[in-house]
Amino acid sequence: MAYKDLRDFLTACKEAGDLIEVERPISTDLEIGKALKYSYANNGPVIVFKNLIGKDFPAVAGVFGNRAKALRAFNATDADIHTNFIKGLNNPIDPVMVSEAPCQEVVLSGDDIDLNKLPIPKFSPLDGGPYLTAGITVSKDPETGIPDIGHFRYQVHNKNTFGYFAQPFHRFGKNTNKARAMGLKKYEAAIIVGTDPVLGYTCQLKQIADDVSDWTLAGGLRGEAVELVKCKTVDVEVPAHAEFVIEIEVDFTQNQSEGPLGEYTGYMTPASDKPIVHVKAITHRKDPLFQVLLTGKPITENHILKNIPFEASFLNAMKQQFPTISAVSIRPSGGVQLYTVIAMKPRYAGEARHVILAAMASNIRPKWVIVVDPDIDVHDAAEVEWAMSYRVVPSRDVILVKDVPSAPLDPSSSGGEVLATKLNDTIGIDATLPFGRDYAVAADIPGWKEYDFPELKK
Repeated sequence: MAYKDLRDFLTACKEAGDLIEVERPISTDLEIGKALKYSYANNGPVIVFKNLIGKDFPAVAGVFGNRAKALRAFNATDADIHTNFIKGLNNPIDPVMVSEAPCQEVVLSGDDIDLNKLPIPKFSPLDGGPYLTAGITVSKDPETGIPDIGHFRYQVHNKNTFGYFAQPFHRFGKNTNKARAMGLKKYEAAIIVGTDPVLGYTCQLKQIADDVSDWTLAGGLRGEAVELVKCKTVDVEVPAHAEFVIEIEVDFTQNQSEGPLGEYTGYMTPASDKPIVHVKAITHRKDPLFQVLLTGKPITENHILKNIPFEASFLNAMKQQFPTISAVSIRPSGGVQLYTVIAMKPRYAGEARHVILAAMASNIRPKWVIVVDPDIDVHDAAEVEWAMSYRVVPSRDVILVKDVPSAPLDPSSSGGEVLATKLNDTIGIDATLPFGRDYAVAADIPGWKEYDFPELKK
């Protein structure tokens, strides 16, 4: 059963003993970043900050804080999460429109708009300013009208304008670039803050065609339709049960410096001039919660948010060509991108190399691709390292491909400052057993996983 909204999910976290409320005064200027990093490093709970200095609203963080919360969001287990996720992707459900919605109980416009009243943190002293990182941008293809949802960063410039950053191969980036190419001076969108967490995971999907509505995919993943309502000032539909909706207009005629920010790579991205975003209206629920999300050096909430969607959508795409792939792990420590492990049973000599080359050509854009047999747990670093140590002949099993499209924010990439020109090398390692040949027998203890050892369960 899907969670109706963020509040419904928080209730489940509280019932599981996985939520705390902080009553003491907390500053959104640097202090909240320290608190969140400390919590993530200690596998902490969802946190509601109820007393944020100088802000009008409480904030909630840690919604995507660890894998247990991700599994709770989908009512799933580690054993069935990828299967259930792929089933949801393959069974989309159209959204339904409503005329009235909780997200529009309060409407702010004109002089009542003041971003400084929202608990938007400055996480690090190196950040260019306060950053909204938990917002989900809702945009439409300016030609087809097909909607997209995605996470993008917004820097507060003043009380009613943002700067933003969208990579050119993400759909919001494609939509704004297309609008600019069509000669449009401005482009409408909306930022939603605080939703059923499944919508956040939907934002991270890979291998999805541009002609697919993300609302239908979110419906499939939730198992029921997303309720949408029309925005007040822009031609965009948003989730009816969101906590906040910030209705915006991207202005291509004005640029301002945006950045730096500590990104998912764990490095600061430099500042550069980008179009500004005008806030046309803010709507929210009565007594709303403003969601925040720390990004930066792995592993943070940002990486957990990406992990399951990246793995499941990548697995779904790869299995269509290579059906004996049984599991994938796209490591959070590699930014949920650069380090990928795939388990498969090769059907013919060299098939693992085909898998490696296909993974290199995918929009995950990994730098390291390791293929192992199904007896290796792809999520267990020690097992993967064991396979690499004893099943690999480097001169035979390592593939180096130079100058392929890079993860654009990888600071080791070449190609200058333009993201579309970024290149890097990528390595594939075939750590599968030699096809069609006998090999040494593993010295493991059969049946140990199923052994009943009650003394250790006390």
